[in-house]
Amino acid sequence: MRAHAHRCAHVRAQACINVTKFLPVSAADPAQSPPVARPRAGRRLQVRRSGVHGKGVFALRPIAAGERLIEYTGEVISWAEALRRHPHDPAQPTHTFYFHIEGGCVIDAKHGGNSSRWINHSCAPNCEAEETPEGRVFIKALRDIAPGEELFYDYGLVIDEPLTARLKAEYACHCGTPACRGTLLAPRAGRPRRRASASATPARRS
Repeated sequence: MRAHAHRCAHVRAQACINVTKFLPVSAADPAQSPPVARPRAGRRLQVRRSGVHGKGVFALRPIAAGERLIEYTGEVISWAEALRRHPHDPAQPTHTFYFHIEGGCVIDAKHGGNSSRWINHSCAPNCEAEETPEGRVFIKALRDIAPGEELFYDYGLVIDEPLTARLKAEYACHCGTPACRGTLLAPRAGRPRRRASASATPARRS
């Protein structure tokens, strides 16, 4: 499932059960170690500098198609609280770690998040974000992934505004794949149901 974002000006805040709850950290999560730490035995993933953008998450061992790699964790909050907290960084108002889930709630990975928040976007991803009926989000491999490969999923951001050239440029994609559509925004056709971020201004990963 791909990500799906909204300009919050067009979204009504909704009540959320357990808005201060933190999602559990996956046993596979390497986030508790420094990004440049020496890999520990049994670890599957590592955060380090990405050639695409900022930090990225890389495979440390072979990963099979369909394998669940890590849970997108963080504090579960309401839309109203997400709006109140935005922006996380006033110097980067389009940056956020929000992941919108069904029921009108948001996972804020700035608080209680793990290394899944550093997974970059690609228009030809090797992973996808999958939400469970319980509102938990997991990153799953779409194909076999070799050691050393960076993990990507398609953010597929959706905004309730005309898809203009200016808006596409605001969310420019630099994945460099032959399938690159030049933007993190989802095409009009086949827009995804999952929503990856929400903010007073359009949000994107860093």
